[in-house]
Amino acid sequence: MKFLIAGFGSIGRRHFRNLLALGEKDIVLYRTRRSTLPDDELQGFTVETDLEAALAHRPDAVIIANPTALHLDVAIPAAKAGCSILMEKPISNDLDRIDELTAALEAGGGRLLMGFQFRFHPGLKAVRRLLDEKAIGRPLFVRAHWGEYLPGWHPWEDYRKSYSARSDLGGGVVLTLCHPLDYLRWLFGEVKKVSAVSGKISDLEIDVEDFAEIGLEFENNVHASVHLNYFQRPAVHDLEILGTQGTIRWDNADGAVSYYQADTGNWQTIPAPDGFDRNDLFLDETRHFISMVKKEVEPVCNLMDGIQDLKLVQSVYQASQA
Repeated sequence: MKFLIAGFGSIGRRHFRNLLALGEKDIVLYRTRRSTLPDDELQGFTVETDLEAALAHRPDAVIIANPTALHLDVAIPAAKAGCSILMEKPISNDLDRIDELTAALEAGGGRLLMGFQFRFHPGLKAVRRLLDEKAIGRPLFVRAHWGEYLPGWHPWEDYRKSYSARSDLGGGVVLTLCHPLDYLRWLFGEVKKVSAVSGKISDLEIDVEDFAEIGLEFENNVHASVHLNYFQRPAVHDLEILGTQGTIRWDNADGAVSYYQADTGNWQTIPAPDGFDRNDLFLDETRHFISMVKKEVEPVCNLMDGIQDLKLVQSVYQASQA
């Protein structure tokens, strides 16, 4: 199988290394050479700076790992060429050209997997299983919190130049940290009502919002509060679900899930697997993508999920401006 990776920033390099770790060596890179990462490990691999030339290699699969605002510039031609796509989240910075991408995939015959790797987290999969088993009765309220200091994400580069910090590249905390919006949809279904406040309140030198406080009401009447920020130290990413018969907690720091059941009055813990590492999420995602390209499985997070997630992001922006 031949792969094309578009972009060699942090996530592009991760995908490159994971493909190699899984034994995939037929890899072409499409780059603008604006990445601040060293590229010595690309020796021996074909690097193209023209998209048409890159697609002329006839890749089976394309990994979209360039800045958010540039995703569709690569994805639409790749889809027309018949490639299947692993699209880093979110699908784009706005809803323009989404119909064009949909039509290109239908015409080309490829499929798309959205890169929401938290759907592969063993802790969140355990949370979903507990909800299916009604371990805490009927869920009523959810609180997701993700705060992380932006300058600490990629110490090797000036955070002010990163796509996460720039509106022209599709940055901002809501777009960049939209994972909770996706995994909450995965856990609780579609959203029927959104309220939000967002803005820039820190001293970070960025032209995008650095915090958001989001209220969600799901179609099944579960209510949720989502907090996102770019300035919290130390980083926090956790989830709490309150039900009629107990509570579920997940903490990304150690990957464990704890749950309390009112009928027993006890807390129980589901630890992360032995040796669990953050990169395991990406490795599992890549394995799933390879199986999807081979048409062995359906994408666990498909094009429609990506569209619904982006619509939810847009609803957050609209609600915060109301």
